Amino acid sequence: MITTHTAARARVVTSQVPWKKRNHPHNGFDPESFLATAGVGRTLMNLQKKQVLFSQGELANAVFYIQKGKLKLTVVSGNGKEATIALLGAGEFVGESCVAAAQPLRQATAAAVTDCEVLRIARKDMVRVLHEEHAFSDVFVSFLLARNARIQEDLVDQLFNSSEKRLARILLLLAQFGKEGKPEKVIPKISQEALADMIGTTRSRVSFFMNRFRKLGFIKYNGSMEIHSSLLNVILHD
Repeated sequence: MITTHTAARARVVTSQVPWKKRNHPHNGFDPESFLATAGVGRTLMNLQKKQVLFSQGELANAVFYIQKGKLKLTVVSGNGKEATIALLGAGEFVGESCVAAAQPLRQATAAAVTDCEVLRIARKDMVRVLHEEHAFSDVFVSFLLARNARIQEDLVDQLFNSSEKRLARILLLLAQFGKEGKPEKVIPKISQEALADMIGTTRSRVSFFMNRFRKLGFIKYNGSMEIHSSLLNVILHD
C-alpha cells in the first residue's frame, strides 16, 4: 500500500509537465508563432549568462516568455538575505504576475543562469491578446495551472522530504526529467549556495550529498554536471 508521503515523493518529479503547445487550425491565430516571433508589443531579447532580466522592486510592465536557456528567480528579504526560489526554462513565462494590476512591482529578481533568448511582451498587449484570443488564453491558463501545481509540490517537498531527497528532485527538474521530450543529461552549472537556498539547507550539506551522489554513480560533475536517471532512486527509496 502506498502511503500519502510516498505518493507525494513519487509524484514530485513525474508530474512536472509544462503546458503543451496546441495547434488551432480553426482560426488565424497561432500561439506558438506568437511566442516565437517579434511583433506588436513583442521584442526578442538575448541575455548573457548572469545578466539580469528584471529586478525586485522595479515597475512590472511586461511579461517574458523563455524561448531558450534557463533563468533563476531570487528574492531579498528586508534584512538583506537572498534566496533562490525557482529555476525556469524554455517554454515558461516569467513576470506573469504583472497581468494582475494588484502587483505593479516585481516581487523577485530574474537573472540568466545560461545564455538565454526571451520574448518581451508589453503588459497592455499581453492583456489585449488574452482577452481577444481564446487559443492564447488557453495556453496561458494551462501554464498558470502547471506553475501552481509546481508550487504545491515544492511545498509538499519541503514539508515531507529530507534535504537529500529535495536536492535530488531539484537536480532532476534541472535535467527536465518528468517533462515532455528527452531529458537534458548535462545541466548548466549552478552553485552549491543556490542549491542550498532552494532546498532550505546549508552549502556543506549540499556538498556532502553531491559527493555521495557522485560516488554512487548518480551524477558526474567537472565544470558541467551530468545527471543520470538512477538519481530517481533517491526520491523513490523509503
